[in-house]
Amino acid sequence: MVSLLTVAGIVVAIFVGFNIGGSSTGVAFGPAVGSRLVRKATAAALFVAFGFLGAWTVGRNVIATMSSSIVPATQFTPAASVAVLFFTGASLLISNLYGVPASTSMTAVGSIVGLGLASNTLNEALMFTIVSAWIVAPLLSFAIGVVVGRYIYPYLDRYVAFTKFELHFIQLDRSGTIPRPYVNPNASPKDIVGSLSVVVIACYMAFSAGASNAANAVAPLVGEGGALTVDQGVLLAVFAFGLGSFTIARRTLETVGDDITELPILASLIVSVVGGTVITILSYYGIPASLAVSTTSTIIGLGWGRASRAATLVEFATPTVEHPDLEISTGALATSRAEDAPTSPTIGDIARHEDPGEMPEGLPPVPDIGEEGPAELDERSLFDPSAAKRIVTMWLLTPSLAVLASYPVFVVLL
Repeated sequence: MVSLLTVAGIVVAIFVGFNIGGSSTGVAFGPAVGSRLVRKATAAALFVAFGFLGAWTVGRNVIATMSSSIVPATQFTPAASVAVLFFTGASLLISNLYGVPASTSMTAVGSIVGLGLASNTLNEALMFTIVSAWIVAPLLSFAIGVVVGRYIYPYLDRYVAFTKFELHFIQLDRSGTIPRPYVNPNASPKDIVGSLSVVVIACYMAFSAGASNAANAVAPLVGEGGALTVDQGVLLAVFAFGLGSFTIARRTLETVGDDITELPILASLIVSVVGGTVITILSYYGIPASLAVSTTSTIIGLGWGRASRAATLVEFATPTVEHPDLEISTGALATSRAEDAPTSPTIGDIARHEDPGEMPEGLPPVPDIGEEGPAELDERSLFDPSAAKRIVTMWLLTPSLAVLASYPVFVVLL
């Protein structure tokens, strides 16, 4: 007979997965839905499908780590499992209240650490590896963003453009008995390639989200003597993701998130590829890590690198009157274009139903490093200093609070 605590654990797991699905669908498919490449229902279905693929394959390794490696699986009693999931769900609530993308993975691990400390069963060597990965992953994402922003992004930004369609990219011909899909006749071959890249990368982001987040929803319920098997846990997590994707994600897809409204579609795709790849690699090795932290670090690095083109590395090391110390922010992604450069639509343009700028004829070459004028960094800032400090503070605070709050609870429970 299933105990009341086990039922409570499953309900809380569904709540956690519901919120993860609602937020992650908007992050992954916001550009695709805003560009009218896919409909909201299609985005939700694709997120569930590729999230399931990520959870069923790579995500198993993360579930194994969180369900039996940080602390022995026998420590996850029904009461302990409910408590861990409760603190994970509370972190989602706190991050939503403060509007900060706090790491669900880091908070879930923090709750398990509290359990390990209370029971004196914490695998300290593994935790050292996990914490090291939490430090290295955002630094690596930031470094890649800097390199891409400084040396590659200006060329991609000049010659790669994305189109916002007035009608959806895929249309249905309903003149016959069976509706027949066809591509929007206004789409050029270049539009088709760009549109497919947006959708493919969104699916890849969904794969990464499934791989890293399934464990956050069900790991305490899985394991030796647990309420669920690994297969059942994956299915439950994906079911909960789907509930969020088809319900609360619709609003997220409409607004596309206030914190990234001025992020160009090209930049969002680069961020998705870098952040998703870093997290997929860590998930393959069974290390729970935050997709939000890696993607945000990439955004900051991308804008920093873009703005740094205003001076050479030597000029940065030896400031002069012509090139004083530069204060750099990610706002450079949106503002440091030359006036005659193409202006691809940003996510904010799409959310406000604005038209992108026209592609001019005969584009001039991209200015060399040191020749490009400094960006007007305060005009359209993606992450102002106060916001960046708040985000970093929450990244450090939420897992720390999870440990401090869960430890006395588990002392009483155990």
